[in-house]
Amino acid sequence: MTRLNGNYSYLYLVIIAAMSWWLIKLTGSDEFGRIAVPAHSPDYFSNGYTKWEMGELGRPKSKLIADEMIHYSDDSTTHMVKPLMFFYNEKTPPWIIKSETGVLSADGKDLLLTGKVYVDRAAAVGVRELKIYTFNLKVKPETSYAETDAWAELISLPNWTTGVGMKLTFAEPIHLELLSNVKGNYETK
Repeated sequence: MTRLNGNYSYLYLVIIAAMSWWLIKLTGSDEFGRIAVPAHSPDYFSNGYTKWEMGELGRPKSKLIADEMIHYSDDSTTHMVKPLMFFYNEKTPPWIIKSETGVLSADGKDLLLTGKVYVDRAAAVGVRELKIYTFNLKVKPETSYAETDAWAELISLPNWTTGVGMKLTFAEPIHLELLSNVKGNYETK
């Protein structure tokens, strides 16, 4: 007789589970857990963002600051408002790059700075100040390299140079090349 009562208790549990499932389907309350997420939606963000990268000897290699940072889950890109990038060298003042917006690739190897882009290196002993104005600069932070296909203006007073397309290496040996339509005004001694 005990054995028969044990089977009924399992039967009651199955009936209660089936009725619970049926009530959830009937009321539609299982839809609360399913929220449609847009394809390109942020999964986290920050107001005030800073990322440091150190060199092999523990000295700062680069720093990235942004007013706002939004990370997207679908492609793992990081979008930034007013990014500011610093590239540090032992022998010269840091290179400072700022733009209106920027997008960092999922692997962190490509930073596309969009809109107006300003590159600046302060003067120091044996180094003249250099300012660069351009648009849409592609930066590879890992290799301290940047390039653009857009117009660029280089100012190192009293000289200035303009051209279309530019390649720039921030690390030693520093290399700067304008690719086409190069024009300039140079002071001669």
